[in-house]
Amino acid sequence: MKNNGILEKKIARRDLFKMSGGFAAVAVGVVAMPQWTGRLLRPLAAPGTARLASPAPSIYRHLAATDGWIHLPGSVPPWFPDIYAPVEKSGGMYNFGFRDVTELDGLGIPTPSTTTNPFILAQKGQTQASAPMMVFDEGDAIQLTLTNLGLQQRPDLTDSHTVHWHGFRNALPSFDGVPEMSTAVPIKGDFPYYYHPTDPGTYMYHCHFEDVEHVQMGMTGIVFVRPAQNKTGAGTTVPVSRYAGGTAPGAPLGYAYNDGDGSTAYDREFGIFLTEAWAAAHYADAHIQISDWSDYHPDIWLMNGRTYPDTLAPNGGGTDPTTGNLIAPAGHLELQSQPISSLIQCAAGEKVLLRFVNLGYTQASMRLAGTKMHVVGKDATPLRGVGTGGKRTGVDTSYYTGTIHIGAGESYDAIFTAPAKTGAGGYDTYLLHNAAMGALSVPGSPGILGGHLTEIRVYAAGSIRPQSQPNEQVV
Repeated sequence: MKNNGILEKKIARRDLFKMSGGFAAVAVGVVAMPQWTGRLLRPLAAPGTARLASPAPSIYRHLAATDGWIHLPGSVPPWFPDIYAPVEKSGGMYNFGFRDVTELDGLGIPTPSTTTNPFILAQKGQTQASAPMMVFDEGDAIQLTLTNLGLQQRPDLTDSHTVHWHGFRNALPSFDGVPEMSTAVPIKGDFPYYYHPTDPGTYMYHCHFEDVEHVQMGMTGIVFVRPAQNKTGAGTTVPVSRYAGGTAPGAPLGYAYNDGDGSTAYDREFGIFLTEAWAAAHYADAHIQISDWSDYHPDIWLMNGRTYPDTLAPNGGGTDPTTGNLIAPAGHLELQSQPISSLIQCAAGEKVLLRFVNLGYTQASMRLAGTKMHVVGKDATPLRGVGTGGKRTGVDTSYYTGTIHIGAGESYDAIFTAPAKTGAGGYDTYLLHNAAMGALSVPGSPGILGGHLTEIRVYAAGSIRPQSQPNEQVV
């Protein structure tokens, strides 16, 4: 419209972020950042004072941001299944996501160059839901490189991407992933994030560029930090964990926190990442349409990127060293882009740590039928030593419950002790599910269970092999 003879143009939110991403690229030289980030961000020491220096990176991970398709049962006409979905992703829904391409870099490459790596470039259009589960130890010095491959289905969009470690306490603004304050990675660009975690617990990460859309479209994942106590123990009664090579009788797989007394010890560990999807918005992004996010109405509920009964399917097999593609779970080619299982296997008497994360936009009420969960942490903070007003008083504020109410952007650490096996057959079955009935249906199929639901299978004591990594299936 015209105003005082001057032609004015309304700037859409997407256009505004394009501009900000472009300004950031021009101002700081995104692709060149690895060459001088340390010099720019290194604090200057005042004369006569000691300077605290962060250690050089020793852990290298590489994520690629792109789009693709995931498999889901049911239907939400006319939005889902999408007519554009490939045949192997029957029941397909369009999404954005992160892929772990670390294995494609080769060993010891701290700053990968994607423009000369055909395996990484070939992953454009090969997304993952949920995003790769990332696990670090307290005190690690981490370089996490993000590469923006662009969108295969929507080459008209030039969206930048970021990594925001939600809840991380000591990130410099440049590495926080909020595009208004830090660097957004344009298409064909790379950016190395640096992290030095000092607070163990369960976190989440997501793209913060046009975050309402990009989070809903699937650029979300779980990340957790294991405590130093895993490696050091805490006296004769708290041995070094098996994760850290501990061999003492009764040594647990790990500890959720630096508890000092072994109260957060566990024998098995599972990440449960909760999201939901609005089918119409995913269709709109695939078909060059605009979504009005004030109309948000989720109709598909995801647990580690799958819905029940796919939550019980095996884990995927990692990355194919020949093609660079994800290896589909055995017998489930349709789940190639959804490699993380939610099936929980344990033996009677074992302590099982459930790391709950909700990065949907609605509350989840996760219920474990038949036994209680001991909630030992919330939002990467142990529930002990915190009293009224947040003051440290030494009071134990952990608690037992059958249902945990998890708001958007929250995480909980809960441990349950597997009950004695009583039934016939190889295992007893307990259900872990969202108590909200709307999150337990297959779209278009009333009365059929789906969504936020998985099984806990309890075997006889000593009858199954130990777990060596999160969400590992041992039977």
